Parts: sequence; C-alpha cells; structure tokens
Amino acid sequence: MPRLFGTDGVRGLANRDITVELALSLAQATAVVLGRGRSAEARRALGRRPTAVVARDPRVSGQFLTAAVSAGLASSGVDVLDAGVIPTPAAAFLVQDIDADFGVMISASHNPAQDNGIKIFARGGTKLPDEVEDRIEAALTEERLAPIGGDVGRIRRFADAEDRYVLHLLGSLPNRLDGLHVVIDCANGSAAGISPEVFSDAGAQVTVIGNDPDGMNINDGVGSTHLSVLAAAVLEHGADIGIAHDGDADRCLAVDAAGNFIDGDQIMAVLALSMAARGALQNYTLVTTVMSNLGLSIAMREHGIQMVQTRVGDRYVLEELSARSLSLGGEQSGHVIMTDFATTGDGLLTGLHLVAEMARTGKTIAELAAVMTVYPQILVNVRGVDHHGLDADDVIAGAVVAAEAELGSTGRVLLRPSGTEPMVRVMVEAADQRTADRIAHSLADVVRERLATS
Repeated sequence: MPRLFGTDGVRGLANRDITVELALSLAQATAVVLGRGRSAEARRALGRRPTAVVARDPRVSGQFLTAAVSAGLASSGVDVLDAGVIPTPAAAFLVQDIDADFGVMISASHNPAQDNGIKIFARGGTKLPDEVEDRIEAALTEERLAPIGGDVGRIRRFADAEDRYVLHLLGSLPNRLDGLHVVIDCANGSAAGISPEVFSDAGAQVTVIGNDPDGMNINDGVGSTHLSVLAAAVLEHGADIGIAHDGDADRCLAVDAAGNFIDGDQIMAVLALSMAARGALQNYTLVTTVMSNLGLSIAMREHGIQMVQTRVGDRYVLEELSARSLSLGGEQSGHVIMTDFATTGDGLLTGLHLVAEMARTGKTIAELAAVMTVYPQILVNVRGVDHHGLDADDVIAGAVVAAEAELGSTGRVLLRPSGTEPMVRVMVEAADQRTADRIAHSLADVVRERLATS
C-alpha cells in the first residue's frame, strides 16, 4: 500500500483523492498524535485545550476541506483558530508565534485549482519528520478521541493573523526598499492579500498582477511557473525587478529589469553573500539540494562559503539546516529558507530580502545575480524502467564515470530514481548546452537499455 504522505503533505484531486472523509479522519488522527504533545498538567496551567491553527489557499475546494478539518479537530477536543486565506509560511509562523500545538494548511501549492492538499506543521511551525507522519497515518485506523460536554473544541476566527505576519516580515528587514519599483505576481493565490501590502509598507513602489483569486484561477497562467507573464509586466512598467510567488507563496522566483529569469539558485547566491557581508550567514555555509546548479557551488567556493547538499525536497534542506544550526538554504525551484525568521520556505520573506539587498548595495538584481554563472542543465526522464536496479548496474556506473571524466570540473552528472514511479531522472550540466544535451541523452539511452522492464 503506498504511503499516504508525500514529500510535502497529502496531495491529490480534490473531492476524488482529497475528500471530506479523508480530511475529517486525518484531522482526528492528527489530534491523537499531536494533540497530546503537552501534558494534561501543562494544559491546565495554560488554562486551555490543545490548539491548532488552520488556514488555506483560495481554491474553492479549500472551503469544504477546511470545514472538515476543523470539525475533525474540534470533535477531538482541539480548539481551532481559523486563519482563513493566508500563505503557507504565514500559517507556519502563526503556529510558532502563538505557541499552538500544531497547524494545518489546506493547499496544493503550485498545482492547478482542481487539486488540493493537507500540510501539517508541528508545534513550533516545523514540518513533520517521516516517523511522525507514519504515526498519524497509523492512527487513521485507531480509536478516535471523543470528548463530550465542555471538553469538545471551539472554532474561532484568528482575527489578527495577517497583521501578525505582516509585522513579522517587516521586522525581519535589514533596511527599507525605498526608490525601487517592484512588480509582484501573486499567482491568484494566497499572497494576493498580503504581498503587495508588505512590499508597499517597506517602501517599494508596487505594481501587482495575478491578484484576483476567484477560487479556480490559482496558478492559471501566472505565478512562479509562468514567469514570462511577469517578465512582460516588468518590461511594460519599467520596473526594477519582478517577484513571482506560487499559489501558497512558499516560493519566490524573480525577473530582472530586462526580463531575464532569476531562479532559486541565483537568489540563494545573492542572499548568501548579503548575509555573509552582514555577519548573518551561520558558519559561512549554504544548504542546497543535489539539483542546484554547478555554478552556485563554484560561486560559493570562490567567496569562501561552504555548500552542503541534500536530497531533493525542501524538508530535507530544513532537516540539514536544523541539524547543523545553519541560517540559509533552499532549492532551485525558489523554496528559500531563512531560519532566523522562518521555519519553512517563505516566498514573501525571500522577495523582501532580495529587494532589500538591491536597496542596500545600490545594484540591480542583474548585477547581484551575476555573482554566479548558470551552467547549461538538462534533465531527461527515462520512463518505464526498473529504477530499483540503478545503483547495482556496473554498465551504467561505467557510463557515468566516462561522462564525468569528459566533463571534468566544468560539468556534473546526476542519476536519480523517482520515488513515485518507474522512472530514472538523468541530469547533466556542462559548459555548453550542446555537450549537456549529448551526454544526457547518451546516458538516458544506456539506462533505458539496461533497466528496461519489457
């Protein structure tokens, strides 16, 4: 039986995979596992029942799923603070800010509107480790909590949720953004009500696109997965920079004044050097995943910054940051984590600090991002293969060694089995696109020949 939780919560087609029944049961199971995080004596001393923050992005299915989650929690004796439509990182922050026992975010991030998902944050606003997710999944078949009378939970509106988050973001900035014109693409998602406000409050001139969510247009041709729309707006308005969020605003990608895309690796390079210059980069170390561009590694090495790599997934970046007490990490996709201010990727926080560095230095984002050379990168998905045999095949290993020898210090090879389907991902970076394409497809042919299932 496949595992219920994926790399970022439970996600699928709303009302087909992510149903009212699942949401209710998952909330009740979460109450069993996380609602007992404090002792009864500690709760009595605090004068309250277990508390959970519940929030969502603007997908129309989020309305009934939020109702189901809230019902499941309250029926299990958990008090619910309904924060409404806010970014995922805002939900995580609020869990930490009010010392809630846990939080639940209803969102499918960058997925289309028909999908939805359920993300759970532990006390402190952190993502759950695998073993806790497994305990919640196991609790789905166990006896539910069923308090009666005054012990059932209450559901209340979290009236100042947005204000708390905005003040937190503004308080994180090392300097104001005065004199800079920013175009913000809110992806018709959960950033629409907050991101323009906070950039304006920080001093920037703001033009906004993708800020008219109707429940069905989230990520639809806008946001971090459609940067060409933002690029056109930056050029049209003569702005200094464009900032793109995804549907739940835990990502940030950017566009420079000439319409060129700035990815998560370049953003991390800019922030790492900024933090290092201000003494804020803990142990002069940046955490990324194995998919980050070789150019980032070279740039960090040239500036005396160590780079640690993890498996793909921001949760693994977070685990490494926590284990080493580090302050900056993220992914090429735009999940950037600044642990001095956040417990998860925060697209608003990232964008604010990126623009703040422009204001601090007086440089354009293109000048700042030029600290790293983006090496041509190609990813080939080889489908229909027995990916479990990848590490044991000597012929594939030999082909990789030969490819690495040809590339030398100007390239990189990564073969990675998919965690969800019979597929191997072949990634190659090289000094030029033609070489990257040639080597990647050659390796893909070897993988296909050696691991074919039929």
